[in-house]
Formats: sequence, C-alpha cells, structure tokens
Amino acid sequence: MSLSVKSKLLISGGVIASAAAIWHLLCIWGGPSWFAFARAPKQIIDSAQQGTLLAPVGTVIVAGLMFACTVFAFSAVGLIRKVPLVKPALITIALLCAVRGLIGIPTFVTAAGVDIWQIVASTVWLYVGVCFTAGSIEHSTALKSVT
Repeated sequence: MSLSVKSKLLISGGVIASAAAIWHLLCIWGGPSWFAFARAPKQIIDSAQQGTLLAPVGTVIVAGLMFACTVFAFSAVGLIRKVPLVKPALITIALLCAVRGLIGIPTFVTAAGVDIWQIVASTVWLYVGVCFTAGSIEHSTALKSVT
C-alpha cells in the first residue's frame, strides 16, 4: 500500500490524537498531580483530589473524542473500514485542532514567564490541525475522482 504525503500526515495526526487520549486516561491513574501537570482546569484537579466523578468521567469523554479523531483519520486513509461522516468529521477536527493550536499563542507568556507546556501543546495541536486539513483535502479530492 503506497500512501501519499497527505495520507501520512493524516495518519500521524491520528497517532498523536491516540497518544493524547492515552495520556489523558493515564491522568486518572496518576491522580491529582498528573491532572495538575497536564494543566487541567481547576475544577478537574479539585474533583481528582476529592474523588468525585467529574475528573474521571470528563477525562474518559475527552479521551473518547480523541480516539474518535484517530478512527476518522484512519478510515479516511483506508487503514480501517469506512465510517460514516468522514468528510465533515475531518473538516471539524482540522478546525478545532487548529483553533486549539492558535488559541494558546497569547498564553505563551504568563506572569511567571514563558509556559513551555503551552508552547508544546499548542504547537502539537496546530500540527494535528494541519494534518487533518491536508487529509480532508485529499479525502475530498479522492471522493471527487471516484464520482
């Protein structure tokens, strides 16, 4: 199976989404300090400290969404069977990831100085947004050539 550069980008975006999902799930196991390290919202950290369900349930939902990104990416390139709504999902994921990547730019510099974690996270999600954009363009082009 020979894959184009855009397909390889989409696969890498899917792999990153799965890795991020696994990282989120590991935060449940790691406890409040892991949520704090991952820059989770204060309510999530408090939930993890208090043992309420908000942290684990919210984390599972977020991880599920990230795994869904992987499913759509892998489906679009043909690594797994076709799933419905691939085209709108790829476009939506590309937009959300790019926005997540760009929205972090103003928070690079905080009162405490440069936030390296925010720089890394924003750069990674911007890259994933570019990967899904490239993949959605290729997927749309492939659909047009079939019809």
